[in-house]
Amino acid sequence: MSITTTIRATQTTVDRLANPSSAVARKRHINWALKAVLPIAAVLLNGLLLFLLVSSSLDPGPRNNVIAVAAGGAFVICVAVIMVLAVQVRRPMMELQEKIARVQLGDMEVAVSFADRNDEIGDLGRDFNDMVVELKSSREEIQRLHQTQMSRAEHFATLGELAAGLAHEIRNPLAGIAGVLDIVSRDLPETSAAREVIHDAKQEAMQINRILTELLDTARPKPPQFRVTDIASTAEHAVLFARQQAVTKRINIEFEIKDTLPQVEHDPNQINQVLLNLLLNAIQSMDKPGTIRVSLQPEEDAVAISVVDEGKGIAPDHLPNIFRPFFTTKGHGTGLGLSLARRMVESHGGTISVASTLGQGTQFTVLLPVRRLQDKAS
Repeated sequence: MSITTTIRATQTTVDRLANPSSAVARKRHINWALKAVLPIAAVLLNGLLLFLLVSSSLDPGPRNNVIAVAAGGAFVICVAVIMVLAVQVRRPMMELQEKIARVQLGDMEVAVSFADRNDEIGDLGRDFNDMVVELKSSREEIQRLHQTQMSRAEHFATLGELAAGLAHEIRNPLAGIAGVLDIVSRDLPETSAAREVIHDAKQEAMQINRILTELLDTARPKPPQFRVTDIASTAEHAVLFARQQAVTKRINIEFEIKDTLPQVEHDPNQINQVLLNLLLNAIQSMDKPGTIRVSLQPEEDAVAISVVDEGKGIAPDHLPNIFRPFFTTKGHGTGLGLSLARRMVESHGGTISVASTLGQGTQFTVLLPVRRLQDKAS
């Protein structure tokens, strides 16, 4: 995950905790007391009816007195049940609801008073108090991480600006040095041994210029220029260029299109750069002749592009870091290629993933949406 993505996710979490949401809309429910008393009242009513049947043989006077006493007893029982429920159940539930509302408002110092009860409601209170303590600890940790990420972001932004300015200042005299080397090379005799030295120096200058270009692209990324076009043509262009690099190592690059592909909205230059980077990495990972397979196939509202090599593979402990800037296992290069590739793919709303087995090879998969999200929404 990039620093920007991490900061955005952290900021969202902090804002959610710091700025409480509005009160949750609750549905209207049947009163709890009514639901508790209705079954008891039904049983008592059935008992009264049965009592009426049994007492039908009594005289009207005594019979009415008995019925009045029984009805009064039923009423007293219902009232007693309501009072017990009000003290034992309703009061803790009302307190719990109040404390939950305070937690939603950001108050992490709340605690319910019925947590010392030795019953299920006491268990509920203790669980709630423990949850609030853990939530408070988590919020403090999130805020600490947020501050750390913001400090790192500011640090990297400063370094990025410094690196971009430094790279720009180096490229200008570097171009002059390359021009001087060309002039000196033309003036040397064909048999001069210095021509080989100058050729090597020019190649090194070109390598420095390429590194500076990648550094500038990382520090100041260009927004993609989207257009709806054939993604297969973009991929094939990268394959044709990579084949020129693979000939000297006797590596064959196979290109396959599975099923009919839709037109994809993308920046051909950026996606070509992404695929070319993956192909060159695949070529460099293969120490012996072999095959690199590039395949395209449609997915749901997307197109998947796979680059599979038969190289050395990537160690499992290195896999989580290969998209980090400046991380490289090749011993040369800047380690910016895959970082730039992921940034470009993500700017298209896509994803890039990797799977690798040591000694067998590596597979990179680029998933590009057919249309950008804002276009789907419109």
